[in-house]
This record gives sequence, structure tokens and C-alpha cells, in this order.
Amino acid sequence: MSAFLTALFTGLRLGSIYALVALGYTMVYGIIKLINFAHGDFIMVGGYSLFFVVPIVQRMGMPGWLAVIVAVVICSVIGMATELIAYRPVRKKGTNMTALITAISVSLVLENLAQAIPAMGPNPRVVNSIFGNEGISIAGASLSYVTIITIVVSAVVMVLLFTFTQKSKTGRAMRAVSEDKQAATLMGINVNRTIITTFGIGAGLAGVAALMYLAQYPSVTNTMGSTLGLYAFIAAVLGGIGSLPGAMLGGFVIGIVYSFSSAYISSSLASAFVFLILIIVLLVKPTGILGKNVGEKV
Repeated sequence: MSAFLTALFTGLRLGSIYALVALGYTMVYGIIKLINFAHGDFIMVGGYSLFFVVPIVQRMGMPGWLAVIVAVVICSVIGMATELIAYRPVRKKGTNMTALITAISVSLVLENLAQAIPAMGPNPRVVNSIFGNEGISIAGASLSYVTIITIVVSAVVMVLLFTFTQKSKTGRAMRAVSEDKQAATLMGINVNRTIITTFGIGAGLAGVAALMYLAQYPSVTNTMGSTLGLYAFIAAVLGGIGSLPGAMLGGFVIGIVYSFSSAYISSSLASAFVFLILIIVLLVKPTGILGKNVGEKV
């Protein structure tokens, strides 16, 4: 029983992190139909931000997790700058394929730039302890406070984000642009401002995900976002890319499948089972678990 609960807790923790990143993927895709492969590297940006800021915050006598504010701001600025400098020109003159290639290029630029900066580099950088290692025991299985905080933060962020998109003026503008950019423009919505705001919010979520990840695995590398970004992308597609609840659900499914595969089958085959689950779900429901079929306009 303790082994089962341990695998479950690990899966929920991983799933919560994947869900936070998947929310960023699904927001950007929902509004401009772009798979932003650089999104995973925004986690790396957030990770290095925490590496530098957490010690400063702790020396000031404040809890280390407050450094997430700086990480969110930096990630948001990088995300908006990426949209403005790299994606917007391509959206105006390029195609979906050139936009995808641009996204991959931005990802490689961020990774190599981090490697070239001496203070970062290719070697892992260890982040100071953020929440500590305390926890509780349930039926012989250890449930850390970090895991509880990660799950709660992920759920709260999803609820706040969903409420924001449904109730706020900016959120309604995002949904309008997602449905029909030309009609949104005729209704007086500033499409470019709405898109760059979406990038800022999505990248900011990567900063929160970086905090939750480093609280459990306190090591930053210039490639840390690649694997996290890949699993989060799978989560977004599995749940139904473009759907915020779907991103959340997909994140938890991927986290739990990975954790139980590692615990009961083979850690080396865990990734294969994640992709297998994705293939099966997409064969049965190509739009994802909570995705909707949308007729194409001709």
C-alpha cells in the first residue's frame, strides 16, 4: 500500500508541474494556433532567475518562495519579447510551417544563450532549499509539504486562469481573438495587444512551474526545459489543446502514468508508456480528452 501511495503522490506532483506548463502551451495555441516549442525554455529562464534571486531573498530574512515574483516577471518579459521580436513578424508574412520552425529556433537560441553566459553555463546549478523537506506520513507513505503545495498551487492557478478567461474583459478578448481575429478587430479589440498579453501570462506560468519543480529537484541546467516542455506538450494534446481544464487533466494523467510505469514496470520504459497512452487516446479521440471538434471554415 505504501508503494502505491508513494507512486500516486509522485504522479500527482509531477502532473501538477506538467499541468502548469501545459496551461501556457494551450493558451498560446488557443489564440494563434501556434505550438510554442520555446515555452519549455521559459521554465529554464525561471529556474535561473530563482537560482540568482532565492539567496538574495533569504539573506533579507524573507521566505525563498517569494523569489517566484521576480521569476514570473522575468519569464513574462521574455515571453512577450519573443512574441514581439520573433513570432509577430512571422505571423504577418510567414506560414504555419515557418512559425513552427521559428519556435524551435527560439528554443535553441535560449538554450545556447544560457550555456554561453558564464554565470549559467552547461553545468547544473544548485538552488537553495525553498520549502524544506518536511511532510506527513499516510499509511506508511511519505507525503511532503512540497507535494501538497505543488498540487494546491496548480489547482488554484487553473481555477484563477479559467475564471480570468471567462469573466474578465481581457479574457473575453482572448476568447474572441481565438474564435475569429477579423471579427474581433471589427469589434474594437486590439488583437496584437491581446496576443502579447497571452504570451506574457503563459510565460509567467512557466516561472511558477519552475518554482514548483526546483522545490523538489533543486538543480538548474540550460536544457531543463526541454524534457519538461515535451511532457507538458503531450499533456496539453492529451487533454485537448486549447482547453484549460484539458491541460490540467492531461498533466495529471501524464504524471500518474509516468510515476506508476516507473514504479511497477520499468523506469527506462516510463516515457514509452506516456507516448503509448497519448497514441491510444488520440486514436480514439483525436481532439484529446476534453477537446472539441471544430468545423473548418471554407
